[in-house]
Amino acid sequence: MCKAFGPPEDLVVESVDDPVPGPGQLLVDVAAAAVVFPDTLMLQDKYQYKATPPYIPGGEVAGVVVGVGERADGWSIGDRVLGALGATGGYAELCAIPAASARRLPDSVDFAAAAGLNYAHGTTLYALQHRADLREGETLLVLGAGGSVGLSAVEIGKLIGARVIAAASTDEKLDVCRQRGADDTINYAADDLKERAKQLTDGKGVDVVFDCVGGETAEQALRAIAWEGRFLVVGFTAGIPSIPLNLVLLKSCQIVGVFYGAMTVREPERNAAIGEQLIDWVASGMLQPYVSARYPLERAGEALRAMLDRTVVGKVVITP
Repeated sequence: MCKAFGPPEDLVVESVDDPVPGPGQLLVDVAAAAVVFPDTLMLQDKYQYKATPPYIPGGEVAGVVVGVGERADGWSIGDRVLGALGATGGYAELCAIPAASARRLPDSVDFAAAAGLNYAHGTTLYALQHRADLREGETLLVLGAGGSVGLSAVEIGKLIGARVIAAASTDEKLDVCRQRGADDTINYAADDLKERAKQLTDGKGVDVVFDCVGGETAEQALRAIAWEGRFLVVGFTAGIPSIPLNLVLLKSCQIVGVFYGAMTVREPERNAAIGEQLIDWVASGMLQPYVSARYPLERAGEALRAMLDRTVVGKVVITP
């Protein structure tokens, strides 16, 4: 429970009444809840979605259906499910999720691997395939490649057939990126991002930039983009950058916004197709999300602190 806005260390574990599934809802016995960067912002009242304390953090869970509300047609007790709650309620043993946002999980899909699939891999698939139209053989530069969203871009970029350059702030993160398929890596804490990206592309530049970091690296990456490249604006873990628009003109490139959360509401059919594609990939073994750590409820604050300090590699989950 978040009883008041503040650091993640202030979270407390409490017993509360079991939720009851309302019309169109499923009651889920939570096996894994995703830990994502917006959770840390909400705790500090810095996110666009505003929660009112006391509240339970966590917006995406995987588990087993233990209750079915009215008009939640087609679902039964015992079904394995992945579901989005919106933004709160997931760090719990039980939660009620909208049946409309739920996706069935095959028996072969691990709950921890599935939790957060929508947030990270859903954002990435929407960005790379639907916003940038990334093509086989193109070069993709991923900023913040060690985090959950960035690493998902490395994985899906390779599935699409792109040459992937992973950029991150530590050699440890880059080691994982190489293990997950990155063709080349850049440590932008030690190397000049623009110059290294240019070297790796023989001066041509990269076709697509996937930026979930922002901050100072954004302009460097834009300067490394190729003629008519696409720059994907995904997130700002290092702050919102100021971009000189003359660079966009000189490279005849595009800056493309990626607001996955809004798309899921505006285009539910597209969102459903993305979700099914991801689950199919995981079930077939083509996509294997990297889970670096699992925390019990009592250590949720530690998981969020690691996310806030940007020490997380891949993704972490809460396992009630």
